[in-house]
Amino acid sequence: MAKIKIICDSTCDLTKELYEKYSVEVVPLGVLLGDELRHDGVDVEVSELYDYVSKTGVLPKTSAISEYEYRSVWSGFREQGYEIIHINISSEISACHQNALLAAEELGGVYPIDSRLLSTGSGILVLAAAEYAKAGMDAETVVDKLNELKTRVDCSFVLQTLEYLQKGGRCSSVLAFGANVLKLRPEINMENGSMDVGHKYRGSAEKSILDYVNGRLCSRDDFDRRICFVVHSYADPAVVEKVKETVRAAGFEHVIETRAGSTISSHCGAGTLGLMMIRGEA
Repeated sequence: MAKIKIICDSTCDLTKELYEKYSVEVVPLGVLLGDELRHDGVDVEVSELYDYVSKTGVLPKTSAISEYEYRSVWSGFREQGYEIIHINISSEISACHQNALLAAEELGGVYPIDSRLLSTGSGILVLAAAEYAKAGMDAETVVDKLNELKTRVDCSFVLQTLEYLQKGGRCSSVLAFGANVLKLRPEINMENGSMDVGHKYRGSAEKSILDYVNGRLCSRDDFDRRICFVVHSYADPAVVEKVKETVRAAGFEHVIETRAGSTISSHCGAGTLGLMMIRGEA
C-alpha cells in the first residue's frame, strides 16, 4: 500500500477531532493584527480577531503560505517515504496554491490540489482524500478522484455584513453600500473558484439564515444525503441549532458543525453561516 500523507491549509476549517482522526497535517496561513503576525489556528482566536476590529476599526490582513513554509512542512514527510496530497483554498482568492505548486516542483512527490473552494468546502476534499488513501488508492488515483469531486461540492454562505469583504477588496463599494442601505444579507456562492453573489435576504440574522438554509436545501434534489457541514463564524448558537435541525429534517444523516478559522473570518465577518454539501454525479 502506498504511503500517502494528507496535508491542507488552515482555511479548510475542519474540527480538531477530524484532523486528528484522519492524521491530517495543517499548515497555517498568517494573520496580521496591526504589525503582529499570528498564525491561523495556532496562536490567534477568532474572538481576538473580532475584538481587534471592534477596538481599532481596522481589519486584519491575511498572508498566503510561502514556498519556504510548504517545503519546511513537506520535507519531513518526504524523508519518511510519504507521497503528499495537499489541499489548497481556491487559487482565485489566494496565492497559496501557486506557492504550493512552486514548492512541489522543487521537492517532488507532492500533489497540490486547487480545491476551487474555501472553508469546509475544501475540508470535504480533505476527508475524502483521507478515505481514498485509507482504501489503498495510489496518489494519482486520489488526485483524479478529488478533481472530479470538487466539481460537485456545493459551497455557499450567507453574510450578515459586507464590511469585511469590501475592506478586503473582495466586493465593490457600490454593492456593499446598496446592501447596507437596503438591509440585505447576501448569499455568496463559490462558482468556478470565485465568489459570486446569489440571493439577497432581508430581515433579522435568524430569519436571513433560516431563509437561506431552506432555499439552499430546496435548490436541487440530488444532494448526497449522507452528510452536510454547517460552518459558521460566531453565529448565534440557538440559530445554529435550528439550522442543524432543519438540515436533519431534510433527510441528511450526518450533520457536522464546524467553525470558520481566523483567515476565513477575517473576510466574512461575525454571524456568517454556510452549508457545504455534495451534489450528485455529474
